[in-house]
Amino acid sequence: MHDSATPIAERPKIQVTAFWRMFPAGMRRRWWMFRPFDLIARHIPVLKPRRGLLVVRMDGIGDMMLFRQSLDHYAEIFGVAAADITVLGCDSWGAIAGRIFEGYRVITIDEHAYARKLMYRFRVNLMVRRLSAETTVCDSYLRRAMMADSLVWASAAKRAVVSMPYVNEPTRSEFTFYLSQVDEIIDTGPYPTHEILRHYRFVSAIAGKAIKPAPPKIDWPDRKSEFAPDGNYAVLNPGSNEPGRRWPFASYVKVAEQLLEMGWNVFFVGTRGERWDAALLDDIAKRPGVTDLTGRTSLMGLMDLMKGAGLVISNDTGPAHLSIALGAPTLVIVGGGHFTSFVPYPDHVCPPNARFIYQTMECYHCFWRCHRRNSKFEVFPCVAAIPADDVWRVCQDLIADAAPVHDQPAAAG
Repeated sequence: MHDSATPIAERPKIQVTAFWRMFPAGMRRRWWMFRPFDLIARHIPVLKPRRGLLVVRMDGIGDMMLFRQSLDHYAEIFGVAAADITVLGCDSWGAIAGRIFEGYRVITIDEHAYARKLMYRFRVNLMVRRLSAETTVCDSYLRRAMMADSLVWASAAKRAVVSMPYVNEPTRSEFTFYLSQVDEIIDTGPYPTHEILRHYRFVSAIAGKAIKPAPPKIDWPDRKSEFAPDGNYAVLNPGSNEPGRRWPFASYVKVAEQLLEMGWNVFFVGTRGERWDAALLDDIAKRPGVTDLTGRTSLMGLMDLMKGAGLVISNDTGPAHLSIALGAPTLVIVGGGHFTSFVPYPDHVCPPNARFIYQTMECYHCFWRCHRRNSKFEVFPCVAAIPADDVWRVCQDLIADAAPVHDQPAAAG
């Protein structure tokens, strides 16, 4: 699929019989347990008139950041005021949502509790139904029907517009149930297509014209972090919620030592649960110029720290996308599980402050179901194979280019 708009006639339709919709085959037990309460929430009477646009974003920080720029086209293409657009997002990025989605209404929920806990789900569905949205939209590709599509369905909006998701056999029945009840399904391209391009193909299809994609960008305040020294410093993010994506900590230590030799300060960041190689971290943290901030910064504090950094090195995880959007010189260490779906960025939407390093293998696109490791706690071989010397060479290039990076406009495709 090309980047121009998709004619409505070419949009896919999902059709099922009324009997199948009443008794859909292949559903999980949890879906059947939730179903009576979902039906009550969807059909509960709401007296206030329908108004505005509801945008469902049940995804992580990085996915949200790749979507953010495309949202600014929604008001025009859907014919609503920005103030009448509600973004339904996740608690994981709720702390920064007010700043990032300034001008829009934002509601966040615990998406994992929504998919697992009956009464929490029921309360959220009632809240979503009472929003009385005129239109509900979800353009996520790698999404879960029991989260995103359930929320679109629960809104009972007059118009529901979604993208065609990634569907495999285990998820086919659930997606079929929900997709058969929306008004428009937009195909944003085959796997793998980068998420930024998907978001802009979606808005282009709605607009009926091609809309040029733009890289992530955050308008974040220029304020010095409480931890930032007066000189140059680097932020290293060695964690990830998926252990396999964690570039070996010993390699991070090697790069940190080279930065210290240059006279830079080094900060290690991450959540408390990502303090995964505590012995090595405790050892390097004893060095002058090294500060262990693992589990000690809020999300807003982390963003303040990254924005002022002369270098950020991160695994393929949410803070990497935030750092790129903040304009910090950022190197992302990439594995092959979803290669080119999220990282690396396509050249024409990659800002000059971002670099990506990876070690290509024939088993790329394994969806992180790696057959080459002995346990789920081992680093993926494609990540472990990236040499520390190669990472350092890219870091040196970023450092050399750092001065003009903040003065350059973000590249647009």
